[in-house]
Amino acid sequence: MNGTSDYAGFWRRVAALILDGFVVGIVTVPLTLALGGDDPSSSTYSPAASSVSAAITWLYYALMESSAKQATVGKMALGIIVTDLEGRRIGFGKATGRHFAKILSALILGIGFLMVAFTQRKQGLHDILAGTLVVRGQAPSQAQVTAPPPPPTPPMPGG
Repeated sequence: MNGTSDYAGFWRRVAALILDGFVVGIVTVPLTLALGGDDPSSSTYSPAASSVSAAITWLYYALMESSAKQATVGKMALGIIVTDLEGRRIGFGKATGRHFAKILSALILGIGFLMVAFTQRKQGLHDILAGTLVVRGQAPSQAQVTAPPPPPTPPMPGG
């Protein structure tokens, strides 16, 4: 990752986040409503609804970003993936840490997210804390990752 053109910029990441919001909402909104809502000011507030919604959101991001695709649906649509600092696929633990570090990025008035626009490797605070990068490109296919090169063909005797 030499040039900054390899890193996914702020607006590309925002667009991916919006798409992912729709994807997660398709699942969480009906479930939340079925469980009684998650608005604490409502008389029908259900802590279970908030917990289920938070768990689904966490699992969506952590499982997708640590998968062979290395990206959520929104990131795939925008042609970006999440890697470690060496460009390798991240594990579920690192993806989980990255997801929950976004809370800190949000708590400081969103400055942790805005850092993407100003840091050399386009990292938000959550990326820096988790040791991740978001880069342009697609994850290598499983065949590219797992297939060893074919063995050399031995010479034919007498030929």
